[in-house]
Amino acid sequence: MGTQVSDGDYVASLQARVKELEAENANLLSRLAHCHCSQDDQILYGPDYKDAKVTEPKKSNGESQRKIRNKPGYSTAFLSHHSKRYVALKVMYFGKRFYGFSAEAQMEPSVESEIFKALKTTRLLVGDKKDSQYSRCGRTDKGVSSVGQVIALFLRSKLKISGVNNGSSGEYVFEEKHEGELDYVRVINRELPNDIRVLGWCPVPVDFHARFSCLSREYKYFFWKENLNILAMKTAGTKLLGEHDFRNFCKMDAANVHTYMRCISMFDISPTDVSYDGNQLWVIKFRGRAFLWHQVRCMVAVLFLVGQGLESPDVIDILLDTNRIPRKPQYVMASEAPLVLQSCEFENLKFMCSPDSGKALRAHLVNECQIYQLETAIFGEAILNCVPQLHDQSLPPSQGFKKKGSHIPLLSRPTEPSYEERRAKLSSCT
Repeated sequence: MGTQVSDGDYVASLQARVKELEAENANLLSRLAHCHCSQDDQILYGPDYKDAKVTEPKKSNGESQRKIRNKPGYSTAFLSHHSKRYVALKVMYFGKRFYGFSAEAQMEPSVESEIFKALKTTRLLVGDKKDSQYSRCGRTDKGVSSVGQVIALFLRSKLKISGVNNGSSGEYVFEEKHEGELDYVRVINRELPNDIRVLGWCPVPVDFHARFSCLSREYKYFFWKENLNILAMKTAGTKLLGEHDFRNFCKMDAANVHTYMRCISMFDISPTDVSYDGNQLWVIKFRGRAFLWHQVRCMVAVLFLVGQGLESPDVIDILLDTNRIPRKPQYVMASEAPLVLQSCEFENLKFMCSPDSGKALRAHLVNECQIYQLETAIFGEAILNCVPQLHDQSLPPSQGFKKKGSHIPLLSRPTEPSYEERRAKLSSCT
């Protein structure tokens, strides 16, 4: 016969088992508390995944778009085991409230910092920014907008096809595969402020660089015609075409830039279909492989002087002759607000956007246009309600153009130090 277990021993056995189960349950709860999987799925695969709830969209002033519980001490490093892929993103932004595109100037807000906030929130960023092989095509300045900026970096991928990763953590997806991939446009745009949007994405090879792979960049500068002589501006502008030394048409950075030869491949001035109170809106277009710091704004400033009749179109030829004019005359650059980075051209780069994301993107941009049109209507009402002016009072020019009598010719103005003088000063300080 088997040994009979006493009631006391049986109870003690049950108590021990209960303690084991409690300890196991505590361990599972601890592991669950540190698990981000459900949270990642809600963000990456859509707001309806497992009944996830979404609140109001993010505002331009940086308010949160969706309330997401972030774990204390969260780091993107925990995603390093996921598949990733190298992608290019086409980005637009309205530059009015930003201190430029780059976050490196330590001035906030910047467009770049807002983009990386969104990438971290959506758990698309694998590792840190320095690990993402990040590059940007253009570094626009404070107040400058863009509808065609391009950046490239590694992002988390939904696909599991792997390639050679050169020893980096995680596996990356072959660049030509995109069926079944995450909807990067939709996911990122849900977290961006209203004045930044991703317009499309494209898989790219790992040797792609958004700056150095770019074939050309196009800028547009909008302006009101007023009384400008457009024909004279066109004559002057065509002199900028071709390869020249543009040191007299830029802000010189002698510490980092040692050649100022650049090639302008396209120049054009044309009217838009926008007018206000009888004044037509025009646009100047420049295209080139690369531009110097503030080059477009400096070229536009001189073209405006020509258009006002304050300078001859021949002043362009003189300023391009750096043997004759080795030091840049001092003049004020054109305003940054009307300047737009229109497009960045690459070989065999075709950006894509899902139909749903494209529809949402268009609806958002239309809504933003309507908001600005409403503001225009309000300012128009204010004009109508201004106190009537006396008949002998003349209206000042709206673009702040100088009168001819107060103008100092460019070639008679004080000059900035030459490149050689700047280099000599830098050498004496080291």
